[in-house]
Amino acid sequence: MIPGEGCCDAPMVAEPVSEPDAVAFARTFKALSDPVRLRLLSMIAARAGAEVCVCDLLDAFTQTAPTISLHLKVLRDACLITGERRASWVYYRVVPSALAALSRLLDASAMTATADA
Repeated sequence: MIPGEGCCDAPMVAEPVSEPDAVAFARTFKALSDPVRLRLLSMIAARAGAEVCVCDLLDAFTQTAPTISLHLKVLRDACLITGERRASWVYYRVVPSALAALSRLLDASAMTATADA
């Protein structure tokens, strides 16, 4: 489940997060709490919606291919990326709605608007 999908349209600073959304967002943030996974997501997202082969990600890390694959699985399980196997390689792309939900949750512009009023 993508956190906030259809439920959390307002930033956290505008209204409290529901319990189900909090559980989903916590799972997402837990997936992002590892520096390798955060870098992997960033590298995939930097492709601007295009896919990236795992073979193009491996050289950026000192970890072994199985370890990188495990990190990618955690990101997939958190619904942050999708993967498609083609022959012996997997191609990944970001799930835009998942990043949008995180962005909406963390949008602090409502705080600025309230503070300026």
